[in-house]
Amino acid sequence: MNDSTGPAAAVIDAIRTRRVVRAMTSEPVDPLQVEAVLDSARYAPHAGNRRLHRYVAITRPALLRAVRMVSPGMLQRPTAAIVVCVDWARVKSYGFPPANPGPYIDVGTAAATMLLTAHSIGLGAGPVTSFSRAAVATLLNLAEGLRPEMIICLGHPAPQQPPPVRRGSTPAWADLVQWEQD
Repeated sequence: MNDSTGPAAAVIDAIRTRRVVRAMTSEPVDPLQVEAVLDSARYAPHAGNRRLHRYVAITRPALLRAVRMVSPGMLQRPTAAIVVCVDWARVKSYGFPPANPGPYIDVGTAAATMLLTAHSIGLGAGPVTSFSRAAVATLLNLAEGLRPEMIICLGHPAPQQPPPVRRGSTPAWADLVQWEQD
């Protein structure tokens, strides 16, 4: 596990160097890059491979501004965004109870995969969960049963980034891990 070269090292390096980008330039994101980020979501783990999510890509500046207006958590000004939605009608058709955490876990795995993909192709990205779901659904004209759960902001990182958000002291990594006991 000490290989410092090759594909494994590249993946570990991407994981270690990816950051939430909170300042982006006004340069548009190439549609092929948005497509690459979208395409990566299909490789993320999905419970039972059921594909309970839908994705909406936004690149129109006016729509991005409107979404930003109802998203207090969207500190950056992205030039593209991907809205990850859960298809709750499909969730129900599989017989999942409403409180089942599976669809939310799958939102997380898709988001992590898209964030790493964006980083690997030179884009800045950041997840947003603080937004009006009803307003975003209306702005995107989503079908009944589709609910937006996360927005992945995409853009070109600005040269200067705000300092990382720090909330209190950060515990040492070893304090966050527990090994099983005999």
